[in-house]
Amino acid sequence: MKRLLAATLVALAAPAFAAHEGPASLDAALAQGKREHKPVLVDFQAVWCYSCYFMASHVLNGKEWTDLNTKVIFYEADADQPADKAWMTKWNVHFLPTYVAIGPDGEELGRILAERPRDTFYKEVGGLLSGDARLSKQKADAAKGSLASVADVLDTYQLRYQGTEGMAWFDTLPPMVRNVSDKDKRVALAKQRLLLLQAKEKKDNAAIAAAATKILDGNIGCDRPYVLDDLIGATETRHPDSRTAALSPQKAPYEQFIATQVYTATPACADQRSAVLTAADLDAALGDHEGEQAVLRKAIDLSREKLHGDLRSDRNLADNLRVYLVRAKAGDELDTLEKQLIAAYPDDYVYSYRYGRRLVEKGDAAGGLPYLDAAATKAYGANRFTVATFRVKALRALHRDGEAKKVVAETIAAEGKAFPEQSKKLQESLAAAG
Repeated sequence: MKRLLAATLVALAAPAFAAHEGPASLDAALAQGKREHKPVLVDFQAVWCYSCYFMASHVLNGKEWTDLNTKVIFYEADADQPADKAWMTKWNVHFLPTYVAIGPDGEELGRILAERPRDTFYKEVGGLLSGDARLSKQKADAAKGSLASVADVLDTYQLRYQGTEGMAWFDTLPPMVRNVSDKDKRVALAKQRLLLLQAKEKKDNAAIAAAATKILDGNIGCDRPYVLDDLIGATETRHPDSRTAALSPQKAPYEQFIATQVYTATPACADQRSAVLTAADLDAALGDHEGEQAVLRKAIDLSREKLHGDLRSDRNLADNLRVYLVRAKAGDELDTLEKQLIAAYPDDYVYSYRYGRRLVEKGDAAGGLPYLDAAATKAYGANRFTVATFRVKALRALHRDGEAKKVVAETIAAEGKAFPEQSKKLQESLAAAG
């Protein structure tokens, strides 16, 4: 998936979204929810998360948002802060944004993964707050023989990234229920999605490809780019003929998906970036380099048209444009845009970091270092290590080893206790950069 978390992902020091008054920590939010008999809605996000940009600009505002905040205790969790990161680990959150609803009794009411169009999001949140999405309720209904509830349970395990646990639960059902449910399309699809999670955890490419192919035969809506991305990755090491045989059948359905769900006046799928990049990846995997460039150029042109020259009008779209240019290897256009993004978001670290890093990776350490230095003044938490790593690389390339050691020492002194693994890697970068 295009937005899966990785240790190298980074955040901004300045908030990317409108400030929300509320609890100082997730522990405090849960305590307040229990005290006030209100559910807690946790928004796991980060200021480098382009999908979070979409939600902030297009969904988490207006009357619906104001009304929702009267019904819940809202907490905005930062993926780069140690305490919130610990909750992500505890709740098995792998995808940003993820919205987790917790009842006053502490039971999870359900979760929503990824960005959504406005109407879809508020409808789904309403469903969570009703309590019908609670795993305990779904299991109780499934035990009564409801195939829809069997599918709901499996879907909930999939949202929690618990493939093994979900399949283990399914195996506890009476044989008569299992045999009948296997003929239900929703249940069959949900099982394949859990098998895909298991295969990905084991890094079993053959199993990933098998499950992904079966899932893509189903009606999976806006998840199609992510599953196709899994199939593309799983077939990467195959013989070209075998890979083409596996991927060619996906070409026509995906073109239809792009035409009807992405390139429309009102797209049904909010994540335009993943849709476009997966289309380009599919063309590249099939050896259609002209098609690859064509889909990227179309996305670039449409993004520019919608922005009307104002990068602040839609940060999600502006950042999508940046990534399309990166993918298209449009160097001159990208240089211009990245400098414009730095100017458009002067309080953020992310664009200074990205531009500085790109210059360093191109061999221009002297040109990239000032941008990395500027980014370092705004970075915090986990992302300080990412910035520091490239500052060290630039300084070592410029034979300024003493300054590189100072950067490492200052970063570890400030954040090392909370991030021991990153501290170790940063220390090792002193030698690796030489």
